[in-house]
Amino acid sequence: MKRSKKVYFLGIGGIGMSALARFYKKQGCEVYGYDRTETPLTQQLVQEGMHIHYHEDVSAIPADLDLVIYTPAVPKQNKEYQYFVTSNIELKKRAAVLGDISKDYFTVAVAGTHGKTSISAMAAHLLKNAGKNLTALIGGILKNYGSNFIISEQTDVFVVEADEYDRSFLQLHPDISVISSMDADHLDIYGTQKELQNTFVEFAQRLGSNGLLIYHEGLERLQTGTGRKLSYSARGHADCRAENIIVENGNFVFDLIHGSEKVNNITLSVPGLHYIENALAAAAIGFELGLNADQIKSGLESFQGVQHRFDYHIKTSERVYIHDYAHHPDELRVTIEAARMLYPEKVITGVFQPHLFSRTEDFAEDFAAALNHLDKIILLDIYPAREKPIPGVTSKIIFDKITNPNKKQLTKEKLLEYLSVNKPQVLLTLGAGDIGLMPEQIKKVLIN
Repeated sequence: MKRSKKVYFLGIGGIGMSALARFYKKQGCEVYGYDRTETPLTQQLVQEGMHIHYHEDVSAIPADLDLVIYTPAVPKQNKEYQYFVTSNIELKKRAAVLGDISKDYFTVAVAGTHGKTSISAMAAHLLKNAGKNLTALIGGILKNYGSNFIISEQTDVFVVEADEYDRSFLQLHPDISVISSMDADHLDIYGTQKELQNTFVEFAQRLGSNGLLIYHEGLERLQTGTGRKLSYSARGHADCRAENIIVENGNFVFDLIHGSEKVNNITLSVPGLHYIENALAAAAIGFELGLNADQIKSGLESFQGVQHRFDYHIKTSERVYIHDYAHHPDELRVTIEAARMLYPEKVITGVFQPHLFSRTEDFAEDFAAALNHLDKIILLDIYPAREKPIPGVTSKIIFDKITNPNKKQLTKEKLLEYLSVNKPQVLLTLGAGDIGLMPEQIKKVLIN
């Protein structure tokens, strides 16, 4: 990778972009950037010595830049983007830059329509906890480190999330690849689930003959290409699997089998069968990189989770409040299932904010089916993110398909007022939009 001295990030406040900005800062670069909103994350970047402004302003761009990195989330009509397109400064997508970095290091790339943040976070923590030298760029804030970025004095392993959006992950050069799921998503990009799956197969085939593909049992389309393959699953007969799963004192406990290795009585502080599966994938990475059974157990048990992933904000005998980033039907289903396993006797209320018009249109029926597993459902308006409205697509198309009669549509603005009067026993707030900025306000309302 060419060493740049002065780097500018267009969309620096995104979770993936901010991790990359931290990487460049750690390399000794001057880091500048634009984002449209000031957040706790951008404030932290400024405290770390980065220079950020929040208005499209070409005059605020510093002179003598070596490299500009942008995210596809920034619209093409953005004034600063337009300026860089017509300038002579090197302009690269985040995905291309990650591809360049992955050429320089032994790379572990974690892909999947869901699970990739938790698996890459767990794997990075396992390696760090065992004293391995690594750099990790994660799509969420690890609670153990208060950051989406981990770096050692030197780097023997590079851990990165492999994002399927916009086919970004095809730019990576992995030595170990993980594929957790290939469920339909981003159909605005791919058109069909088959095309999405074809692209995951293409990603798997980027491994060399010495590479290792770790995949969720049942993804049989991945049985092509050279290199070694290892399956994992919490159920069934996978190469890396869980046995004797129980819930004990609010934690999931299980035995892990990996070939001839057995790790007994692992207690996870992050709940749900899906987290056990994520732990299996992370453990498979750890074993491949030389960790022993004690290091695997110690790393998994000390992993505190990722912000916005089954994130407890209240946990008392009388009331529980959890926020989760779930924004795909399968993510909703496993999050609700985990809450149900932990609180089988309690009434569970879910507040869901759909994310993207296109995803709402594609999966309205599946969203409704997942939400039906709640006792009470509150549906908010769609969070548009990067999209313009689609005629006829509102959260009502999900609402109308929900068969559970205990359902309600509210605006985000009315939610706090409603919760102050109707305080749930167990509350889940679900979504990848700005509902993620509300937990502190909601917590105050529920406690008072």
